[in-house]
This record gives sequence, C-alpha cells and structure tokens, in this order.
Amino acid sequence: MTETPKSLRVHIGIFGRANAGKSSLLNLIAGQSLAIVSEIAGTTTDVVRKSMELAPLGPVAFLDTAGIDDQSNLGEQRTAKTLEALASSDIVLVVAPPGQWGLFEQQIADKARAQNTPVIPVVTKIDLQPADPDWLNRIEAECGTKALAVSCAQAASDHAVREQFLNRLASALLAVCPESLLSPPPLLGDLISRAEKTATAPPVAVLVVPVDSGAPKGRLILPQVQAIRDALDSGIAACVVRECEYEGFLSSLSRAPDLVVCDSQVARFVAERTPSESALTTFSILFSRAKGDIVSMAAGAARIQSLKPENRVLVAEACTHHAMKDDIGTVKIPRWLRKAAGPGVRIDHARGRDYPDTLAEYALVIHCGSCTLTRREMLVRIQKAKEAGVPITNYGIAISALQGVAERMLEPFPEALSAWRTALGADKAQISERTISMEAP
Repeated sequence: MTETPKSLRVHIGIFGRANAGKSSLLNLIAGQSLAIVSEIAGTTTDVVRKSMELAPLGPVAFLDTAGIDDQSNLGEQRTAKTLEALASSDIVLVVAPPGQWGLFEQQIADKARAQNTPVIPVVTKIDLQPADPDWLNRIEAECGTKALAVSCAQAASDHAVREQFLNRLASALLAVCPESLLSPPPLLGDLISRAEKTATAPPVAVLVVPVDSGAPKGRLILPQVQAIRDALDSGIAACVVRECEYEGFLSSLSRAPDLVVCDSQVARFVAERTPSESALTTFSILFSRAKGDIVSMAAGAARIQSLKPENRVLVAEACTHHAMKDDIGTVKIPRWLRKAAGPGVRIDHARGRDYPDTLAEYALVIHCGSCTLTRREMLVRIQKAKEAGVPITNYGIAISALQGVAERMLEPFPEALSAWRTALGADKAQISERTISMEAP
C-alpha cells in the first residue's frame, strides 16, 4: 500500500446552505479546483471527497456536501447524503456568510454536538460584507469554538493570505481534534509486554492468513497489511503463514510465539494448535477494538447463545466487494447462524453506507471488522444499535463464539472478556458455549 487508507484519515465535513461558499472553501484549502463553483444553487449534488496532508494533523479527508437548504426535486436525496457525511465527520465546519446563521446552520451544529463531533463556524465572503461582532459572538457561543473568517476570492489570489488562513484552520482543527485520532491506539503492539520487547531477541507474532477462494489475488486484505505494519512499528517480528503450514512452523520455533493472530474462519483450528502461553486473537477482533467498542461487541456476541428460530439478525458489511460463492457475510455466517439457532432465523443484509433505521426489529446486529470505516462512523453505528436496544457484535467475535473459542480469543482483552462472561450470566467455570459443526479449513 502506497498511501494512508481513507479510514485512517481525520474526516472533516464542510456543511452550509447552497452558495454559502463551501466548494470555494474546499478549493482554497486544496489549492486546486476540485469542486465546481457557481452562483446557481444546487451545483454540488453529491459529497466531494478530497484526501490530503494537512500539517500538523497529517492525513485528512475533506467532505464537501450539498446545500442543506436544497429545495430541488433531488433535494431530499441530497440532504440524506449530507447527513451521511455528517455521521462520517470527525470535525464539522459550518460555513455561512456574515449574518446568515439560522435554522439550517443551527440544525447541523446541534446534530454534530449530539454525536459529540466538534463544530467550527467558518464565516465566508467577508470581502462583500464585514461580520457584525455581536453576530460573531453569538455563533461562537452556540458552537463553543472561535469562528474562522475568510474571503476565499481574496485568499485564492494572494498566496500570503491563503497561507495565513491555512495556518489558522490547522490550529483550529488541532484544538478540537479528538485525542484518539491524533494518537490512534496500536492494533497489536500493546498486547506484548515491554519486558518481552526489550529481550535479546524481538518478540514474535505469528499471523495466520488463509489463501482460499475468497482471498484477493496477488495481495493481502487491509487488516492483514495494517497488522504487519503495526508489528513492525512496535518492534515485533511478524511471521506470516497459511493455516496449512501453521503446525509445522510452530514446531520449528525454539519457543512459543508471544502472539498469534488468525483469520476468524480458522479460529477454532488455530486455537486447538496454539500453545496456551501464547496470546491469541483474530484480525477482526483487533479491529473491533481499534475501530469501535470491543467491550460492547463482546457483550453483544453473547446474544448468539439465546437466538431463536423466529428472530431476525442483521449482517452489516461496510465495503461493497463482489460476493464469492463462500462469502463470509452473505453465505458462511448465515449458514452457521442457522445451524446454531434453527433454519427459521431470518437474516437481512446491509452493505456499504446503507445502515437501516429499523434496527429495533432485529435481535442482533453482526457487523464486519469495519476496516473501511472511520472509528467515528463505527461508533455512530454502535450507538444507533444501543439506542434501538439491540446487541451488536462483529464478525470476529461472533464467529469465535459460534466456534466455541470466544473465551480464548478475548483473553488478550480483559474488559471485553469480562463483558462477554457477564452477558452470558455465568463465570468462566460455568460457561458452556453453544457451538456448531464447522467445516475444516
């Protein structure tokens, strides 16, 4: 991989009414014409995304949205896309010319604050009309942050003015950017103690990666790539093997590996062959911590044990890849769930940006590892499930539960393991996980 994945960038949404200057602002920040600028309302019809480096934040992605006051025939659809972008945003810029702060701007600011997203007001077109100080004080009080004022036309034609504005923008973004985005937690580096890392030989992590019909030809999937990179950044020797060579590779080692990470589909196979002194988990479980709330998802997985044939389950996948004959989300998980809970279990699917508002109809949501989503997007989805009173888990934890190895796979994460046990209503000695007959890898 040659660039930072979109899901690891700080997402900055640009919102405002039609002709407020949103696209001009994006073009100014990027230093190029990315979005069409016109006096005609509704020129921006879909979300325009621009990935770039913005010091000192580093990799960011700007989202330019349609006008929130769009009254055209497609206005309802455009507004829906704008609200999707709001859920994807880590920071929100609300753009308004002087004096134009009313119901539309306040709704965006209120929705952003409801999802704990910081809001920065940006006052545009100050070359046409100066901003009244009392008006500025009011919108700053409502947003809780200082406003940024800019004439995009003037800044675009004056390099010094543009650089001055970009510096003020970067400082404002840095001041409100969540700490978790500035210093993202490691995927696996903290699962091996510092003492082991300072030994003569580096600690060893074995990554078990099946190469089957669902594996992408000539490359690794994103979670595997990021796990390898995180191991290298953490001073850990990463060894990558297929499951069919796993036992032979273990026998060649002079000591048990410090950590083993496997694909969820071979969780039980790997668990049966991994020394008890080695920490063990799956790629998907690593992502449930890095991108979401592993404690809530561990508790949610316990719902699998009590599923009944009349229940409905939502399987949600963030990416939109072509489904293979043994696709994990549309084929394997539904098959395993029906073996566990009965053939009558109804299983619905949501893919890409689609995430239904009817979550309360489901007994359980099983979400993918969310490697293509930002942490905020995944946390918003988890929160929506909580608000609907529906347990939510992810592929890795769910599959581990179905294979009867959830205890083993959650051991590296004590709080998640405790939540799993509490949700089951039993301590470790009393747990009898309901398993199904899984095919051999």
